[in-house]
Amino acid sequence: MHDDGRYDDPRVTGPAGQPSATDPVSRETDYRGWPLGDDSRGPATGPAGADPSAPRDVPVAGGVRPTSSGPANVPPAREPHDPTGGPANAASTRPGYARGNAALPGRYEPQPPGAALPQQSGPSPAPDEAAGVAAPSSDTPPATGHAAEPPASTYVSRETPTREEDDPPLAMEAMRAVQILNPSGEVIMPRPPRTRVMCVANQKGGVGKTTTTVNLAVSLALHGNRVLVVDLDPQGNASTGLNVPHHTGVPDVYDCLIDSVPLEEVAQAVEGIPNLWCVPATIDLAGAEIELVSVVARESRLARAISAYPGHFDYVFIDCPPSLGLLTVNALVAAQEVLIPIQCEYYALEGLNQLINNINLVRQHLNPRLEVSTILLTMYDRRTRLADAVEQDVRNHFGDKVLQAVIPRNVRVSEAPSYGQSVMTYDPGSRGATSYFEAAQEIAERGVKEPVSRNA
Repeated sequence: MHDDGRYDDPRVTGPAGQPSATDPVSRETDYRGWPLGDDSRGPATGPAGADPSAPRDVPVAGGVRPTSSGPANVPPAREPHDPTGGPANAASTRPGYARGNAALPGRYEPQPPGAALPQQSGPSPAPDEAAGVAAPSSDTPPATGHAAEPPASTYVSRETPTREEDDPPLAMEAMRAVQILNPSGEVIMPRPPRTRVMCVANQKGGVGKTTTTVNLAVSLALHGNRVLVVDLDPQGNASTGLNVPHHTGVPDVYDCLIDSVPLEEVAQAVEGIPNLWCVPATIDLAGAEIELVSVVARESRLARAISAYPGHFDYVFIDCPPSLGLLTVNALVAAQEVLIPIQCEYYALEGLNQLINNINLVRQHLNPRLEVSTILLTMYDRRTRLADAVEQDVRNHFGDKVLQAVIPRNVRVSEAPSYGQSVMTYDPGSRGATSYFEAAQEIAERGVKEPVSRNA
């Protein structure tokens, strides 16, 4: 059809202003819901003013084909290179585009010219009996150019929360806090068949020895184990973390090493934590290494004090100073296991060989029961590749001795000692508390399933 821009074009309206019977093509595109005539249902149901005597479309396989040059409510499908045909929808004759069908819900996908359209899987849909039009087949694009509506179940919001995400973060944190604090007092972590004396040692400073000792001891004590912490560091940080007085004049571990004071007279119960005791350290311990030089059996003074304790403990944790002097040697002789916290940085690995060599010397000459049983990775920063590289190196070298639980960098762990608490009681729902709880649980399970030492 040629459009002159005039609506009284005789080729469109006819000579008398009436619709032409030879070319009455609407200037508007077809739209959904436009009723079509049906020869088998009596009078035509087309739009008002249409010629009832005009021939109607005949449904055929693959689409609707007009029987004459009369009005075509549904334009016939034709090839893009066909120059003939009425002015149907421009999109239906534009090359390189496929009309929507059930396999392409509501979206046009560019196709190369002449390319075959994607076929619809399954049986063809039933014809639309209300409109009297046969449904298009799976290999023929629909004639109307309107995409079929997809089923409602197809569109699922990506923001719909799953069952695991239904609980808000505060509720999840509260659940973790209740699990860690264990207000019921039940024995959740298994108790070992005999006392496990663990020495937390690493001559590298700042790797988390004291923090690990305090939090593991509190976690085990909260879940039914009897725990004793021996603060062998002259700085007394473990005593501070457990809120135990350790000022000058308080009986401490120095009296046990130098003056042979019984350990039960020095140990103090930790306030607020049942089944937990602490042997504090004062500044007097700084001169103990010099005074122990002339003492008989100087390497085994702490071992004899622990063995003479009348009570029974499930765990005894010894917090060592950052050195390999006589205080650390006393701890290695008294212990059965060595727990080495390793910071996920290169400096922490540099002096590890020297520590292992000293442990081997103590095992050969002073304590044949000693064994490196546990490696704990601390201060893990998942944002850096260095932390991951250090973890892989440690796991490749030590194997199963490395705990699966890894302690991340967490500000709550650093804040807790300023309040005289461990992170387990200061913020039990934090990531630091959760990680130390998992580490303590893993240590407890290993003590039951595996022998404590090679002579066990």
